[in-house]
Amino acid sequence: MEDSTGAAWRVRVRTAGSIERDREALARLVDEDQDPAEVGYYEAVSDPDARAMNRAQRSYAGQYERRLRRLSDRARNSERPDLSD
Repeated sequence: MEDSTGAAWRVRVRTAGSIERDREALARLVDEDQDPAEVGYYEAVSDPDARAMNRAQRSYAGQYERRLRRLSDRARNSERPDLSD
């Protein structure tokens, strides 16, 4: 069954890590041996559009998770009885 809420996508995006970290690791590998496959991977993750898309996806997933936490906290706080009386 497909997750229609997007929770699985957000978890995948948040746990995948940053494309920047992958780019730095590939840069070190390319500096060492110039393997054509590694060069191709480095060029793919160095693409400005790919980097911008990764940042946007990670930002959206993080913002959404923070929003869910805030809504949960508000709901939890609204269920507590008022003790000020």
